[in-house]
Amino acid sequence: MSHVFTRHTKIKPPVVAGGQGCYLVDQSGKQYLDGSGGAAVSCLGHGDGDVIAAVKRQLDSIAFAHTGFFTSEPAEALADLLIAKAPEGIDKVYFVSGGSEATEAAIKLARQYFVEKGEPGRSRLIARKQSYHGNTIGALSAGGNEWRRAQFGPLLLDVSHIDPCYDYRLRQADETPEAYGLRAANALETEILRVGPETVMAFMAEPVVGATSGAVPPAPGYFKRIREICDRYGLLLILDEVMCGMGRTGTLFASEQDDVRPDIIAIAKGLGGGYQPLGAMLCSGEIYRAIESGSGFFQHGHTYMGHPAACAAGLAVVNAILDRKLLPKVDEMGHLLRAGLQERFGQHPNVGDIRGRGLFVGVELVQDRETKEPFAPGDRIAAKIKTTTFDAGLICYPMSGTIDGRSGDHVLLAPPYIITPEQIGELIDKLAIGIGSATGV
Repeated sequence: MSHVFTRHTKIKPPVVAGGQGCYLVDQSGKQYLDGSGGAAVSCLGHGDGDVIAAVKRQLDSIAFAHTGFFTSEPAEALADLLIAKAPEGIDKVYFVSGGSEATEAAIKLARQYFVEKGEPGRSRLIARKQSYHGNTIGALSAGGNEWRRAQFGPLLLDVSHIDPCYDYRLRQADETPEAYGLRAANALETEILRVGPETVMAFMAEPVVGATSGAVPPAPGYFKRIREICDRYGLLLILDEVMCGMGRTGTLFASEQDDVRPDIIAIAKGLGGGYQPLGAMLCSGEIYRAIESGSGFFQHGHTYMGHPAACAAGLAVVNAILDRKLLPKVDEMGHLLRAGLQERFGQHPNVGDIRGRGLFVGVELVQDRETKEPFAPGDRIAAKIKTTTFDAGLICYPMSGTIDGRSGDHVLLAPPYIITPEQIGELIDKLAIGIGSATGV
């Protein structure tokens, strides 16, 4: 009997034994195509020799030194590289061990920034429904997925949640994408005025919504208007790129494609590529200077932040993405994946929408294609797809609660950037097995 506290006590997962490229292998020798990169983590695939060698070299030098006493060469080098590629104004990097820690740090930094500036009344965060920002209490409070929040409600912070920018579901039939983007963004201003501009510290959003909604990109102009609103009322814009950043959507930072300048960015997942637990919170020089000229101390921290071996892995991963010119490949393979999905499922009676950017793609399942009516939660469509595709040798990321945390189903696809056209064909074939088994079509 295993003493590991697994994610689901009634499911006993197989033991992973190895992995190479886009595949994982269990102890029985069965091979699985990693069609979701775990949870959009394994951007370089498995067994990358350069990254493994970089971690080994760092371990030979020094494995751990607490950041209360030391910095390290890989942390300094990775910070320099990220800032060189970051959006304009972003100037400092705060390394942590994962996405939830990154968003938690972002929320706390936003609060301390206004305290240091002499505006202690600004404490409210505004985020979006059907978002996901992590599982710590602060991050879960920011997230807008009701299923994840429900049982922890009494513990959560009071965060405002506005409607998401969700073209497939919320754009009106007579509305252009641009007009919808403007209307969706203006919901932020409405909420700011409702709660009082002097109380709001920040707005947090995923540039491309990941796990809870399935690779939902913003409408044209949405984030440009969001930036204008933030500037008008003096609040910070926090972009959560934990899942969609580090090349996943075809640019190193997802926000590049919407030409938006955030004040704080959270990254993780693809930053370490799964080779080490690693995340980061990046902030503007203005925010850093407010702390520096005030108390001088960001009242936050974790034991393993800036871990040398983790930063060495991150440096090797980001260099690989850039040096191997994988960003153009993400764009190329992403187009091929969406085109293949459209060809196979574009007229499927239970596929309502195929969307995404780069190698970050969502397939939304519906009971009725014309009305967009979702399957009943009791049909367990996502769970059935996950089980069937896994049995067929495909790892993908199906989720329920796409629409409101309870109704709706989607499959998230986020394969390694090194995926080949032949492997994309394999992915689509095996996904068809899962969708067919779950829907009966």
